[in-house]
Amino acid sequence: MVNLVEAQKPLLHGLMKMAGIRPTTVEIEPGTSMTFWVPAETLKNPSKKPKKPKPAVVLIHGFAAEGIVTWQFQVGALTKKYAVYVPDLLFFGGSTTNSSDRSPTFQAECLAAALGKLGVTRCTLVGFSYGGMVAFKMAEMRPDLVEAMVVSGSILAMTESISEAELNRMGFQSSSDLLLPTSIDGLKTLLKIATHKKLWFPDRMHKDYLKVMFANRKERSELLEALVIAKQNPDIPYFPQRIHLLWGESDQIFRTEIAQQMKEKLGENATYEGIKKAGHLVHLERPCVYNRCLKRFLATLYEDYQAQK
Repeated sequence: MVNLVEAQKPLLHGLMKMAGIRPTTVEIEPGTSMTFWVPAETLKNPSKKPKKPKPAVVLIHGFAAEGIVTWQFQVGALTKKYAVYVPDLLFFGGSTTNSSDRSPTFQAECLAAALGKLGVTRCTLVGFSYGGMVAFKMAEMRPDLVEAMVVSGSILAMTESISEAELNRMGFQSSSDLLLPTSIDGLKTLLKIATHKKLWFPDRMHKDYLKVMFANRKERSELLEALVIAKQNPDIPYFPQRIHLLWGESDQIFRTEIAQQMKEKLGENATYEGIKKAGHLVHLERPCVYNRCLKRFLATLYEDYQAQK
């Protein structure tokens, strides 16, 4: 029987190509490679720099889906003015490693190295959920590469106390129970928590999604375990970049209170913007509103940048 989710991939790939991006694989080191969707011109002649290069925007996915599935409604809205890069983090899509390191720091190091091989020297990161945590690590380690960030439904560091409190509030014993469902009912519960308005799909669609999008369960479970740190009050690194927190106001996984507290800790370079009638999956629930907010921030960012040159 045809997997309905798998059957939609050629259509999605076609839409991405129409938007001007193409798939490629970047070998970071022997045994470690990341799959990407990148601007078509990057693959035509990587050594040739355009006279007026577009600003690079890197869209980093969360835990429930690979890159272009997560950002399917954003890519086409951005490619006219920006060079859009959509990576699959390690153990998502076709990205793999033989390293035993499962930390978000390692993900960030690999992503930065891959972008370097693609010729990206400065970029803005757009990180959702798990991707936001990777984005924060990358911005901390590579301020020369990351000039700004937009973060949705994420957090600076997942301490044991935050992890336990949030999971208990939602009725789960572990992050894996929530984010790596093994049954149709488990996936329905995840979607119910992650959205403002209940989404209806036939059970077969849920079953097919489980088969396609939740591969590498052992490694992904280890990724979740590596997120949690023992230190209850970790030091907040200084970020020289502008950081825009773009949140669904009905987010039940990382509530708006967490976003507001994070904004205060990040200081004057951070701004917050809430989107009504949207949950954790804000970019999928209200893509038009999300895209307007995202493009407005990017326009302001690069207008300021051009004015300083």
